[in-house]
Amino acid sequence: METLKYTVIKSSSQYDLYCRTLEELLASNHDSKDAKDEIDLLTLLIETWDAEHSTLNEVDPIELLHSLMHDHKLKAKDLVTILGVSKGLVSDIMNYKKGLSKEVIRVLSGHFKVSQEAFNRPYKLKNPLNSHLRNASVMNTPKEIELAC
Repeated sequence: METLKYTVIKSSSQYDLYCRTLEELLASNHDSKDAKDEIDLLTLLIETWDAEHSTLNEVDPIELLHSLMHDHKLKAKDLVTILGVSKGLVSDIMNYKKGLSKEVIRVLSGHFKVSQEAFNRPYKLKNPLNSHLRNASVMNTPKEIELAC
């Protein structure tokens, strides 16, 4: 009986090996049907592992955005162009002063090729109205905040 060249990924070392193999296949630009099938199979195995071992849910959306920007060597000014918004809005988002709108989430997920759910989760915003308090944050849901006089 012939042994399989690839199997379901069962360890992070096997995952790393398959990722390197896939990168080599993609870099070599093979046009044969066998090479394309091998690329498709490795992609499926890697995506399955990623889906089962994803740590995106452990990171708040802004930390994720910072990480993705670092990985893609982007700066805040690049986000202005990508999102089509002002520098001030990008600054407020990156500094937890404003939440991510549906449109911003859609554009970010499309640009970075991650699910919208990765960006569409609650996280704490810094609210200038209660900045005099020790914990000056609120969840990014609309709330009426009254100042006590």
